[in-house]
Amino acid sequence: MAWRRAKISEHAPRRADRHGRHGRVGRSPVVRPPLPPLDTRVDRFDLAVGTAAEFLRSAWPELRAVRFEVADMPMATDAGGIPRWTVLPEEKRIILYRLPIERLSHLHRDDDLHRRIMVESAVFRAAAQYLDRDPWDLGPERFRFF
Repeated sequence: MAWRRAKISEHAPRRADRHGRHGRVGRSPVVRPPLPPLDTRVDRFDLAVGTAAEFLRSAWPELRAVRFEVADMPMATDAGGIPRWTVLPEEKRIILYRLPIERLSHLHRDDDLHRRIMVESAVFRAAAQYLDRDPWDLGPERFRFF
């Protein structure tokens, strides 16, 4: 016989099939599984500032034209140390500094809830300074539980 098929050795690795039963083995999926959204400290800080600012704007008409801005660090320190926020009433702006609020505040419990409460309290104190009021006066109905 001139033509003879070579025998496959038992020790040689077998080449994988190119196509499976339905013709699509070895292909990657077109749609990947849903991944959780990336959630960073900056995003959580912005969300806490935004929700607290919207609450204050809805409760106080004097704050509706005020812009709440977030910056990383203040340009310089003042007599009291590193400021957590800057209130500019003539420009109708309140600037909150993320790094001093996050890193220089001492929490008794370091979890997401307490960090959010700390950020919201900084927003309330900055708005109270803008309005020249006590921070507890800004949301009196919010803190009555009886």
